Amino acid sequence: MASIAKIIEVQAEGETIEEAVEAAVEGASHSVRNIENVYVRDFEAIIENNQVARYRVDTKITFLVEGGSNVS
Repeated sequence: MASIAKIIEVQAEGETIEEAVEAAVEGASHSVRNIENVYVRDFEAIIENNQVARYRVDTKITFLVEGGSNVS
């Protein structure tokens, strides 16, 4: 049986890059199920008062679609 996956783009922030990625996955998990992986497309450091305050990641999150034969 073939499976169908969808990809969404999510941006999130955290005190570390790892925390930002975890926040992206956690945020996506509130609206989608069956998350398979996350691809970090880009990241940046947010600077405040000449110091790194937090990190922002741009991600692509892949999840499997349930009942894939009915997806348009």
